[in-house]
Amino acid sequence: MNLLYTDVEDQLRASVRDLLTDRAQPAAVIARCETDEPYDLALWRELTGLGAGALHVPEELGGQGASLREVAVVMEELGRFVAPVPFLGCAVLATTALLGCKPGEEIRELLGALGNGSAIATLAVSLATAPGGTVPDAIRADSGLSGRVRSVADAQAADVLIVPAQGPDGLELHAVSVAQDGVTIEPVTSLDLTRPVADITLDGATSTQLAGPDVAESAVDGALWTAAALLASEQVGVAEWCLTTTVAYLKERHQFGRPVGSFQALKHRLADLWQELVLARATARNAADDPGELSASIAQSFCSTFAVHAAEEAVQLHGGIGMTWEHPAHLYLKRAKADSIALGTAGRHRQLLAPHANLLA
Repeated sequence: MNLLYTDVEDQLRASVRDLLTDRAQPAAVIARCETDEPYDLALWRELTGLGAGALHVPEELGGQGASLREVAVVMEELGRFVAPVPFLGCAVLATTALLGCKPGEEIRELLGALGNGSAIATLAVSLATAPGGTVPDAIRADSGLSGRVRSVADAQAADVLIVPAQGPDGLELHAVSVAQDGVTIEPVTSLDLTRPVADITLDGATSTQLAGPDVAESAVDGALWTAAALLASEQVGVAEWCLTTTVAYLKERHQFGRPVGSFQALKHRLADLWQELVLARATARNAADDPGELSASIAQSFCSTFAVHAAEEAVQLHGGIGMTWEHPAHLYLKRAKADSIALGTAGRHRQLLAPHANLLA
């Protein structure tokens, strides 16, 4: 196993970072949070133009044929900028669920549309849904799809919903066009202003069945596990921005005639954060390099709490300016807190890990 970044990954990072530096500066992200259009869809189209929307889609299905390592690099950079784009819902959750199905014509067309940015999709499950459990059965397939799912990430930006629904013989997976009378997407107040969530209500909505009971449940659970593993890389990006920005601030801020960063107590806090960052990156890289339930739970159980800790330290060590709306620290704290309950809390993942360590769950 090699946890170091390859030349290809470094080149991908440079391309994504250049784009985000140009298009997702903190002031622009904060300003967008105050509007009725929380997503930067123009930025999303540019990202898909770089191939980021279909990185882990095989070439025979129209994708880039890369691995989850490359997807993790993009997630890390998006976390570093808290970029308001539907990458998690579309390029990770929805795309991975589609890849878990048999590649029929509908699947190929959807993957192609999502990859080139002509359509946006999300998986219609609550963002708080943890992998490794029973797939929620909030939607029923009977003369159309009906039911309600709360707190779905990236639903506001979606043109297509990938919906797990309970049919007469078990779980099915359906594609639902948002542009019909039987679909209602209601935005709800979200802690993370850069990744809004919404409630979805279906009332006899028409759909295209993508998978039957033989593969639907494994496709959805596989998507949740993959997303949990990759979310750790986003949390690393959030934490690294918090540490880097805080170190730079403490070098410039003076008190009693000397830089605040020269005070021993603050040095110790920053050193602790750096040590945790190194461990977090190792667990996140492991989850991307060797994706699986064990590596995903290890990464989430550590990175989830660390990202919150790093963001809290950033707010506190920035002093008064860190508590203001104008400074972007609050965006990172909110993203870290929202991520800490997304796709299973750290406590839930530790429960899943307990049997592996011969501990009682």
